[in-house]
Amino acid sequence: MARLHVIFDNPVIPQNTGNAIRMSAITGAHLHLVEPLGFNFEDKHLKRAGLDYHDLAEVSIHPNFDSLLLSLGDARIFAFTTQATRWHTDVRFQEGDALLFGTEPTGLPDEHAFHPRVTDRVRIPMQPARRSMNLSNSAAVGVFEAWRQLGFEGAV
Repeated sequence: MARLHVIFDNPVIPQNTGNAIRMSAITGAHLHLVEPLGFNFEDKHLKRAGLDYHDLAEVSIHPNFDSLLLSLGDARIFAFTTQATRWHTDVRFQEGDALLFGTEPTGLPDEHAFHPRVTDRVRIPMQPARRSMNLSNSAAVGVFEAWRQLGFEGAV
């Protein structure tokens, strides 16, 4: 099992997913993509953003949210949403935790953010009156905080 799981729920911008593939390869996180996707894996922007890291990353595509949940077993799931009041740095991450992120234009749908399997909802601190952070940047902030707490195991 990967040390951490990163979930993109219905991503639509290929460059963000390409960046996440590269980030997953670098950190050892397992990237999960929940369909429908707003692109295909032949997209030139996805390939360019992922550079030559596609073969180094563990990526799974799930036909729906329920399929994703089955694949995670009993992993804790932290939904990243601007609707949360708790900061992501307040979580004490554990090996096998899953970090859930919504689609670029709208974020997580309530049925996923408030799903009974979600352990907690967390947010990344931002200045007031800002809508949200870029999806791949948000995922990197979350993953690197969790990996830091886990001692950057495997890093050089």
